[in-house]
This record gives sequence, structure tokens and C-alpha cells, in this order.
Amino acid sequence: MQKGVNTIGRWVQSKTEAFQNYDALLKENETLKDQLEQSQKQVAQYQQNSYELERLQALYELDLQYYDYKKTAARVISKDTGGWFQVFYVDKGTDDGVVEGCNVMYGNGLCGIVTEAGKDYAKVRAIIDDTSNVNGMILPSEAICNVEGSASNYENGYLIAENIDKDAEVGVGDQVVTSYVSSKYLSGINIGYVTKIEEDSNNLTKTAYITPACDFSKIQEVLIVLQTKKTVSE
Repeated sequence: MQKGVNTIGRWVQSKTEAFQNYDALLKENETLKDQLEQSQKQVAQYQQNSYELERLQALYELDLQYYDYKKTAARVISKDTGGWFQVFYVDKGTDDGVVEGCNVMYGNGLCGIVTEAGKDYAKVRAIIDDTSNVNGMILPSEAICNVEGSASNYENGYLIAENIDKDAEVGVGDQVVTSYVSSKYLSGINIGYVTKIEEDSNNLTKTAYITPACDFSKIQEVLIVLQTKKTVSE
């Protein structure tokens, strides 16, 4: 009987120790889960900071390309409905020197123009908007053209430059910039690059297809040029 009691006692003790070990493992597991969750949050924050740093670095490099112009950086705070950033709002306004007519840059060149400015916000119309038209110039031939805004064309990957003189020496890969004759845009800002050219049916002009210098699907920060194009009266 004593041997049986001892056996049962040892069995009970082993089970008690097992439960104690199990409880300790559960607590350790919860601690490890908390540590893993914190580590995952830190990794996510590091990734977010890395992406933001890349964007700001690209913005800084764009700023250096156009160092002659005084500019301010702004964050996008809202946009109109639709997949593309055709019309959007930024967090800088008249208190920061932003006024109607200020040119807006993003990516590798021209993004749009300010059409409305409040004290602490501005409304921007992108060059892909259907109501947008930009007087452009194709380099190196300096051929004048009109870059037509079109969300449907941009959805297919291009914008159209019209009214190019048929004798102008224009080729694939040529750069398109804002023209000195533009009434709204400062001259020399990159718009994009020619990818295809077609002769028009009137035999007087030709049309070029342009790959834009900006990606209008994910704009977060922009540069606003704090000066506007001089008008004839000015």
C-alpha cells in the first residue's frame, strides 16, 4: 500500500510540475508574442520612414534641377474622385506665398498649376486633366506644340502634343518642355518625352505621343514654384 501511495504521490507531483511548466510556457509565449508585435510595428515604421525618405530625396533632386526658381514643398491632403490625380489639394496657401497660377512640379517635371489658393490650402489642376492645355516646345528642334490634357489618353500611357509643324525635325526620345510663349507656365520645365509621331491628314502638321515625366497615380508631395508667368500687361 505504501508503495502505491508513493507512486501516486510521485505521479501527482509530476503532473503538478508539468502544469507549472505549462503555465510558465504560456506566460513566456505571451511575452514573445508581445515582443514580436512590437518588432513588427517597428519594422513597419522603418519601412514607412524609408519610403518617405526616398520620396523626399526625389523631391530634393527635382528642386536642384530647377534651382533658379524659388519653391516650397507641399503635401497632398485631398483629391477629386477618380483613379488619377487630375485635381487635388495641398496644404500650402497664400500664407506660404502660393497664389493662383503657380506651377507645380512632381516626379521629373511639370505636374500642374494652382487654380485656387486659400490661406492654408491650394487647388491644383494636373496637366492630364481634360481641361488642361500646355504650350510646349520639343527639344532640340524647338518646335512649338500644344500638349492636350486627357485622362483617357493618360490611362493608355501617353499625352498628345498637337499642331507640330510638319517640317520640324522631331524624333522619338526628344524632350518636351514648357514653351517660352506659354501664358501660364514658366519656360523650360520638363513635360515628358516623345514616344511616337504621326503625320496629320491636313499635311501641314503632325502629332506626337508623349510619355509624361510624372506618375499621376500616387502623388504625395509636390514642389510649388513661388512665381507666376508674366503677362503682357505686366
